Amino acid sequence: MPSLPALLALLFACWAPLRATASSWWSLAMSPVQRPEMFIIGAQPVCSQLPGLSAGQRKLCQLYQEHMAYIGEGARTGIRECQHQFRQRRWNCSTVDDASVFGRVLQIGSRETAFTYAVSAAGVVNAISRACREGELSTCGCSRAARPKDLPRDWLWGGCGDNVDYGYRFAKEFVDAREREKNFAKGSEEQGRVLMNLQNNEAGRRAVYKTADVACKCHGVSGSCSLKTCWLQLAEFRKVGDQLKEKYDSAAAMRITRRGKLELVNSRFKPPTPEDLVYVDPSPDYCLRDESTGSLGTRGRLCNKTSEGLDGCALMCCGRGYNQFKSVRTERCHCKFHWCCFVRCKKCTQVVDQFVCK
Repeated sequence: MPSLPALLALLFACWAPLRATASSWWSLAMSPVQRPEMFIIGAQPVCSQLPGLSAGQRKLCQLYQEHMAYIGEGARTGIRECQHQFRQRRWNCSTVDDASVFGRVLQIGSRETAFTYAVSAAGVVNAISRACREGELSTCGCSRAARPKDLPRDWLWGGCGDNVDYGYRFAKEFVDAREREKNFAKGSEEQGRVLMNLQNNEAGRRAVYKTADVACKCHGVSGSCSLKTCWLQLAEFRKVGDQLKEKYDSAAAMRITRRGKLELVNSRFKPPTPEDLVYVDPSPDYCLRDESTGSLGTRGRLCNKTSEGLDGCALMCCGRGYNQFKSVRTERCHCKFHWCCFVRCKKCTQVVDQFVCK
């Protein structure tokens, strides 16, 4: 019979991989972070109470406590966008009820994991940049971006823009801190995963930076627009999500070399740029529930009987078939505008067919 130390060692070996990903800074999205003005003098510092922070992230929290609420907001934005982009796929970016947020599925260095890291990092840039513009953070303010060279000479540059430069720098410092603290052997699989995460974090940040554009407002008598004031403005986050989804579809398969660098699995392809997503492991098929990979399976998922795409019953249900049932749907209809000024609608009810994977 194995000795007690041997049993403890075996238990630790089985538990260690789960513990390593048991919590993440993404958990800030799951519960509101207390704002600094709400702190009680003499109370336990908020940074020691927040789950999922690495040692470096906890130090940054102590220095920039007022930022933490917006990091949580950015994480929520990233999670919502992930769930929108994958709503019709077998893996639909589901969260779980613990501090890991996404569960064990992110232990695999797959395309889906790559997208999750990228869109979460993008969410932090987005939230911090807007908080600067709105005067919510003491360490930053409106954007100080240089005047674009192609802006007409008679247009003013200087409206209060989103501070994407500060948002980018802070997100890089905070989000990458967890990965940079890790010290794995050169050329190991663990080091390859760290490099993959850093690459995808950067791709997410750059997606926000690259999609920011000039916005202008007209001034003049009777709306003549004889003068314009312009500033830098972030794009709607849906545009960032769409761009990262395109990067997901073209993500590059990589492997770690003995020198501790990522290289393409297939050298015939073009090397990825800092704006591209990369992955090191093939994706599970996500068809069946699998505790070891974190796959929730597609049993019980709605599918589209007439679609031949990924949302179609054939692909979504992985060949297992589907059940059909009827449901009652109530919608607003026959809406009319009444002067002045409201819209009155009726409620229409219809019975629709729905299909659910077996």
